[in-house]
Amino acid sequence: MRKVLSVLALLAGTAAWAGETPSNPGAEVYFIGLENGAMVDGPVTVRFGLSGMGVAPAGTEREGTGHHHLFLNRPALGEGAEDAELLEIGIPTDDNHRHFGGGQTEVTLDLEPGTHTLQLVLGDEFHVPHNPPVVSDVITITVK
Repeated sequence: MRKVLSVLALLAGTAAWAGETPSNPGAEVYFIGLENGAMVDGPVTVRFGLSGMGVAPAGTEREGTGHHHLFLNRPALGEGAEDAELLEIGIPTDDNHRHFGGGQTEVTLDLEPGTHTLQLVLGDEFHVPHNPPVVSDVITITVK
């Protein structure tokens, strides 16, 4: 929780260039059944939890909703070199930014053995993080 608060404090100063879609006060996104420091067998099933807001597919304009994005093996939101642009125009699609625009709430990943970092970020209908951003703690897992 301390890391989430630190990230939110860091991002609070970005409100001038963050997305325009407001998040609900107290909204949280989190991992279900996967904890920081876990050692897991592959493939890895990652389940997404959300409280205080609802899930809606990308392109759906509905107040108090968004869809999940998984940041994989990259700095936490607010710490990446491209994050100012990302907060303004949207989350890219690449190996480090996975989109779940269909409203999915889980994924099974074939990750290479080794250490991986994961963070969940809620995005609006245009894949732009809400204002303020709704993000999980960054967790580190090790795939056997």
